[in-house]
Amino acid sequence: MQEQFVNKPGKTGVARLIDATSYSWHGLAATWRNEAAFRQEVTLAIFLIPMALWQGESGLERALLVGVTLLVMIVELLNSAVEAVVDRVGPEKHPLSKIAKDTGSAAVSLSLLLWLTTWGCILLPRWL
Repeated sequence: MQEQFVNKPGKTGVARLIDATSYSWHGLAATWRNEAAFRQEVTLAIFLIPMALWQGESGLERALLVGVTLLVMIVELLNSAVEAVVDRVGPEKHPLSKIAKDTGSAAVSLSLLLWLTTWGCILLPRWL
């Protein structure tokens, strides 16, 4: 049987936007508290984003350099969410839990590779 979404009465408009913003801040704060990798990525982004805005020669270059930097943090947030759900299910080892966590980790690794490639392709030629 296919489950359908039901429109539940709830907040709309500005009230919903305020709640959604609050949930996002709680997610960022929880990830900051619990994930050292996220703290490292945010700290690095504090330096890299201004550098991207300074070193990018066009709007497109700046957007790519900033975008891939933010993408790494986005993927880290999603990986943390997957890990939290897996850990919530139970502490026992299970092959599917391992696949979920390893896949999330692989996504972070690929986002870091994309970051390195993008920054390298844009900035290395002018620095060498």
